[in-house]
Parts: sequence; structure tokens; C-alpha cells
Amino acid sequence: MRQFANSVTLPLQGYEPQHFRLSVEGPVATVTLNRPEKKNPLTFESYRELTDFFHACAKDDAVKAIVIVGAGGNFSSGGDVFEIIGPLVEMDTKGLTAFTRMTGELVKAMRAAPQPIVAAVEGICAGAGAIIAMASDIRLAAPGAKVAFLFNKVGLAGCDMGACAILPRIIGQGRASELLYTGRFMSAEEGERWGFFSRLVGAGELLAEAGTLAQAIGTGPTYANTMTKRMLAMEWAMSVEEAIEAEAVAQALCMTTEDFARAYRAFAAKEKPVFQGD
Repeated sequence: MRQFANSVTLPLQGYEPQHFRLSVEGPVATVTLNRPEKKNPLTFESYRELTDFFHACAKDDAVKAIVIVGAGGNFSSGGDVFEIIGPLVEMDTKGLTAFTRMTGELVKAMRAAPQPIVAAVEGICAGAGAIIAMASDIRLAAPGAKVAFLFNKVGLAGCDMGACAILPRIIGQGRASELLYTGRFMSAEEGERWGFFSRLVGAGELLAEAGTLAQAIGTGPTYANTMTKRMLAMEWAMSVEEAIEAEAVAQALCMTTEDFARAYRAFAAKEKPVFQGD
């Protein structure tokens, strides 16, 4: 089996992570943050392993969508107070910068992974947990979910792991500013109203709904979905004119795929296209 991203193996069906649970069913990989007794906090090791996982996803053609969920009724409480925040107080500037760059690498890896990522959020989703949800492509929530970018509650700035760049693009500058300055919790209902969550789903149905959505994406045209994710990111820094030209090139490339021709043949035959990812 080929080796990628340190200990991560491909295909991902053969990979057994140490710091989260992973299941792969068909085209969908499900990541479960799995420290339910402490609301699934992150550690130095889990940051690195999650980053390695998303880097490896870029090299696994079999996985076409990813779901992230937390175990035990909560998404993630963020960085572990004793395993991360405590040691940070003792670090020098060089060590602290290495840490903050490492945490940012997780967001970069999520955004660079070609697969659309669906976050299924229930319970507490705070700090770095809120960032993971934010960095996902689509977010679903149970009605009791609570999201907080609570960095200022521990004496830090809201500009953590890309929050000042990404969050305003999701919910708007003013609303993002309020959350980042106050560190208060955003309710699931607020999150849906503000566009952070696509929709609310009953707690008992959340994972199944996220899986259904990921399966629908995963059975779609792989190259085209990858291109959509790439262009959604690239066009942040483009003028409208540049974006239109970039999309013209991107769409022309999609028209060279067999999936495009396959869809035409299916529609002509009044059948539903079955995409193959080529």
C-alpha cells in the first residue's frame, strides 16, 4: 500500500488514525472527532494527524466527499486547555509561531483537499472546533448547536486560523466582527439565519442527513465538483471580470471530461446520468 502524508496510507479504507475515527463507505469518508468525555478537544497530535489526513485526501481518487462530526453529542470544544493552552504559556515566540502556523496548516489542508467537506454540528462547537466547521464547505446543524469563536475569551485576537478572512465571507463583516470581538455563542437558529448553517436537522437525523448530502455530492461529477471548490476559493481574490474569464477556462476543461459526454448521452436517452469521475 502506498504511503503519503507521514503515516497516512492510501486508499484511505486501509488507514487507521490514532486521534480520530475514520470510516469510508463508497465515495464518502467520515471523520469523527472522538474524545466525547471532554467534548472532543484538539491536541497537538490531533492537529497534525487531521492535517496529514486532508493532505492524503488530495491523493485518494476513491474518496469524493468528506463528513466531519463529533462523538457524544458535541462537535468540538477547541484546543484542549491542559494539553495545548497550558504548554503554550511556557513557549517562546518561536515556538508559539510554529504552533499557530501548524494550526493554520489544518485549514489550508481542508481548503486544498479537492473533496467537498460537510460539517455535521451539534452541541458545543467552539474555538478551533468552530474553525473546522467554518473551513468546511457546507455546514448542517442540530437545533441545540452552539458556535463560538472564543479566542478573545482567553486573551487572544479573533484572527485565528483564517477566521478574519473566511468568516466574513460566510456571514458578513458586521456579524463576523461581533462574534470575533465578543467570543459569544451563536445559536443554531442564528447560524442558519445568518448563512453559517445551510439548514437545521433533527439531532437524531444529523449524521444521516450529512451522509446523504455527501453521498449525493460523491456520486456527482468528480472533476467538476473539484473545479467548483477550487474556483470558489480562487475567486475571492479576483475581480468580476477576472472571475468570468477564469470560469470560462474552468468550464471548458470540464467539458472535456467523459462525465460531461456521459451526461449528454443519458439525457438524450431520458436516463439519469451515472457519473464515473473521468
